[in-house]
Amino acid sequence: MSSDDLTNVKSESEHLQAPESVRRRTNRLIDRREERVLQSQRLDKSFRELNAFLDIADDVSLALEQLSEELFQQLLGMVQEKLTIALQEILDQPVKFRARPDFKRGAATVEFYMEREGYEEDILRGQGGSVANILSVGLRMFALMTLDETEHRRFLVLDEQDCWLRPDLVPGLVKMVQEAGQALGFQVLMISHHESSLFEKFADRIYRLSLNSEGSIQAEQVVTEAGTPDGQTSQSVADPVPVARKKPSPGKLFD
Repeated sequence: MSSDDLTNVKSESEHLQAPESVRRRTNRLIDRREERVLQSQRLDKSFRELNAFLDIADDVSLALEQLSEELFQQLLGMVQEKLTIALQEILDQPVKFRARPDFKRGAATVEFYMEREGYEEDILRGQGGSVANILSVGLRMFALMTLDETEHRRFLVLDEQDCWLRPDLVPGLVKMVQEAGQALGFQVLMISHHESSLFEKFADRIYRLSLNSEGSIQAEQVVTEAGTPDGQTSQSVADPVPVARKKPSPGKLFD
């Protein structure tokens, strides 16, 4: 063996690793491989579970949509029934309140209309607005009833909600509001330009607001059929109570 061969053998032996070092490295690679295998198995299990869920996702979505539609139809049925009764009692006419639902792209839309002897009638055009007055009250109450009581107090303000009703029909609307308010636990404040006598039979309290000669708004409590707080039934009014003492700006009722 020449000196060059000896030199090459010596150089190769210097690059060879010790058996113990190679063994440790091999063990580390084996452990890493086993970890990767376990990770792959977990991923495979997750994918199989996900695929199983996706296989039934369409059926579940369809079932939920059908359930939502059924519940929505039940709610609409109740709304139609109650508001039809209200319309017939107040207007004393053979009219029915109808709702035509539609479901598109996961959203529900509703078209409201009236039915008279089998024929459709526009709500806004029919009865000169009186139908709209009554339905507006009922729909607001139903909407308020669905809200969370912890965030939305059951207090409803009806501002001139009887504006299109004939005076002789107003007591019927007030009766409906009173009965619904008691049944649902609502406190209702009604504002009206009609005579206070139309409200006396059903209102708990009535206040008449007027503008005096000094430009202030005064409130007078009107005694109802239920009587005054002390049980008297006199038809006089209580002493005027000033509501606003600041004189309003020109053209304004309140500042």
